[in-house]
Amino acid sequence: MTQATMTYTPEDMAEYARQARVRILEAVKHAGGGHVGGPYSAAEMLAALYFGVMNVRPEEPEWPDRDRFVLSKGHSSIALYTMLALRGFFPVEELLTFDAIDSRLQGHPDMTVTPGIDMSSGSLGLGFAGALGIALGGRAAGRDFTTYVMLGDGECNEGVVWEGAHVAARYKLDNIIAIIDHNKLQQFGWTGSSVEERITPYTESQLADRWRAFGWHTMEMDGHNIPEILSTLAAAKEVSGVPVAIVAHTVKGKGVSYMEGNYKWHSKVPTDEEFAQAMEELGEGGAE
Repeated sequence: MTQATMTYTPEDMAEYARQARVRILEAVKHAGGGHVGGPYSAAEMLAALYFGVMNVRPEEPEWPDRDRFVLSKGHSSIALYTMLALRGFFPVEELLTFDAIDSRLQGHPDMTVTPGIDMSSGSLGLGFAGALGIALGGRAAGRDFTTYVMLGDGECNEGVVWEGAHVAARYKLDNIIAIIDHNKLQQFGWTGSSVEERITPYTESQLADRWRAFGWHTMEMDGHNIPEILSTLAAAKEVSGVPVAIVAHTVKGKGVSYMEGNYKWHSKVPTDEEFAQAMEELGEGGAE
């Protein structure tokens, strides 16, 4: 079935976001490695995209007229894999193969092996460049699909992002929507005598102002409020003549108290005690 034939409520999407956080932590713990903080800040946005916005066919992943999604912050791949599994692109049980040497679910997305992956990514900024190519190609081919691309705010320190932003505005690409996961906490970049003193990638207004300066129609939203995410994405679709950037204000590690706003959970495997506490907070009763 296509997205148009299925109806999911915001409450459904919130539940899928909760389930995604559970599955993400299970997969990372089972693999003995992986990212958690960035996947958790993206959970509601991915749930809204795959269960409320994007026109996709899980049973036909390469359907030519599908909407495209590119996770440019490719180190958060487990978040995308989890949402694809919940949406039916492959079995949920396969998530526990994450990062295994013979798995389709590697540490960075690989479009050549994984159903539902529209662009390989990993080197920061290059997924965004690929998404621009997809949008340009779609327009040239007369295809009526939208390309959605998610970037990290730390990723926006890369020069290739701003080269791409310039190109998109120059070609008036109005079939691409960039979502910036502005959790304000990147893995590297600190000042002072301790790594605890982190440098925020961009301040509250700085990031949105920069996208506007590059000619993008720029919006802001609460990246954890699903009704707001849905209404913002709907408004973005109505914009014509220019590309759209949405700065999503989020919390890194959202959903688990000891992870929220803690840069150490950018990439970390929980201990048994930490895992049990997280499962309890996520409504799973602490059982693995």
